[in-house]
Parts: sequence; C-alpha cells; structure tokens
Amino acid sequence: MKLTEVTEKDIPLIRDLARRSWESAYVGIISQEQIEYMLNKMYSDEEISNQLQNPDYHYYLIFDENNNSFEGFMGYENNYEAGTTKLHRIYLVPESKGKGFGKEALIFLKDKVSESGNKRIILNVNKENSAKKFYESQGYKVYDEVVLDIGGNFVMDDYLMEYVFHK
Repeated sequence: MKLTEVTEKDIPLIRDLARRSWESAYVGIISQEQIEYMLNKMYSDEEISNQLQNPDYHYYLIFDENNNSFEGFMGYENNYEAGTTKLHRIYLVPESKGKGFGKEALIFLKDKVSESGNKRIILNVNKENSAKKFYESQGYKVYDEVVLDIGGNFVMDDYLMEYVFHK
C-alpha cells in the first residue's frame, strides 16, 4: 500500500471513490437523498479545491500497489483545535475493506500527526456505522456524541471519537 498526496487533478478520482464507498457504507443508515446531498456538498470540486488550498488540510489517496488500483482516500486537518488534528474523512471502496488498508492509513496518520506536534486525533462517526468498532480496535475512544444540522433538513447523528498520544 502506498499513500500519495492529492492534487487538483485527483479531484474527479476523489469524487468517484467517495461515491463508491458512500453507497456501500451508508445505505440503510441514512437515506439516499441524504447521501446525495452530502456527496454534492462535501465532495464538490469547489469544496475539495478549497481544502487543498488550506496548508493544514491534507488529502491522501490509498493506492494498492499489488493490484495497481486506488482503494480509497483520507483527508485530515492539523491544528483543527489547539494540539488536535481532525480526521475529516477516510473511506475505502467496498471491495477493499478488511484487507488492512484502513489500519495502515491510520498508522500513517498517527505518524503524520506526531510530526506536526499535535497530540490528539478526533473524528466523527455515524452512530449506526460499523466503522466505530474498527476505530475502537485502533485505540480510539468515544468522548461525546452530537447531532449536527447539516442543512437540507438533514442531520448527522454521530459519536465523537479521539485518539490521544501518550508521552
């Protein structure tokens, strides 16, 4: 597995990987209308382009060297809060789940966050998403829960999770 930094030319690929992963991950959890709304809002060309221009926001493609294929992506933001990096997104296409890509990506993230000087990683995970168990297996813990109004008469009903680096 190799992680490569995303550039503007990769935006269509990010959008395709997001759609493929979301249609698997969120069917039965949120409505198809909410999936479409969130994909259009969070993965528009303009939104991704703006994130790429933020020096604290980092996007990486997850590439499987054995199959010569892109399996997913990760986006995180250093200094989201004081001393804290927020993992905004990590998604894998359905056929690549369970092959260690997510685990390797989180190890990569921990290394990058350590290099940045941040001491904590936070993320949101939908309360119905089985990914919560995966994060827990990697040392993340629930520290709160939140219901966020995201517009369009939709909400995100999430656990807030964190990984705290120990000295």
